[in-house]
Amino acid sequence: QVQLVESGGGVVQAGGSLRLSCAASGRTFNTYTMAWFRQAPGKERELVAVVRWAGGITAYTDSVKGRFTISRDNAKNTLSLQMNTLKPEDTAVYYCAADRFPGRFYKRDWVEYGYWGQGTQVTVSS
Repeated sequence: QVQLVESGGGVVQAGGSLRLSCAASGRTFNTYTMAWFRQAPGKERELVAVVRWAGGITAYTDSVKGRFTISRDNAKNTLSLQMNTLKPEDTAVYYCAADRFPGRFYKRDWVEYGYWGQGTQVTVSS
């Protein structure tokens, strides 16, 4: 059974930092593009950051560039998101996701991802 389990969410003041982690089991994802999405109440799920399966190629949504860093450890089958200088508008449920298929270049649309974690709440207070 494939599982993605996020951890590291919580409540932090504006300007603070959090580090999200995602542990994968049941399948090796070292040939899958992986990503972090988020969804705030009343808003659509949006791509936050993505890392390709090879070459360390990353991409970020404009609002987090320079503040968030995505990384992966293929040996440990884990994905991380370091979030610095957090803002109240970063408040959302954050999801770890893996591409439906191995070996693809990264996709921005959430429907392209076939494996999801349960989500972890991040709340940034002003």
